[in-house]
Amino acid sequence: MNNEFERESSFGWLLNVVANHASKEFDQRLKEKGLTLALWPTLMCLWEKEGINQREIAQMSKVESSTTTRTIDKLETLGLVERQPDPDSRRSFKIYLTEEGRALKKEVIHLPLEVNQQLLNPLTKQEQATMVQLLQKLVGKI
Repeated sequence: MNNEFERESSFGWLLNVVANHASKEFDQRLKEKGLTLALWPTLMCLWEKEGINQREIAQMSKVESSTTTRTIDKLETLGLVERQPDPDSRRSFKIYLTEEGRALKKEVIHLPLEVNQQLLNPLTKQEQATMVQLLQKLVGKI
């Protein structure tokens, strides 16, 4: 293997190009629904499991806790989530979706699937499965 950096064969550069394209495309589609890409990880976590605290959301979404606080504030302002006191801790809150937050899932959950399919379309079904498996293996080590 060549020890010199070559952009076109650099894993990091290639991954970054694909990720940036996916982010821009997904963000554009979310903006049409009044959302942003920054809100998505928290919404996904809450659609999977409600009644968790900010720390749990940060861990599940792999986003910094301070960022999660701002995201929850924004989602609360949009009327999509509400904080409820945590009976086990005087200093923390459990986060729950509102009815509007739950209903939103049906409107937007297909968007990442569409973006993913658009990106993976040039690959065969087997190549797609292999790509996802390899990325899952890398993410599991982070």
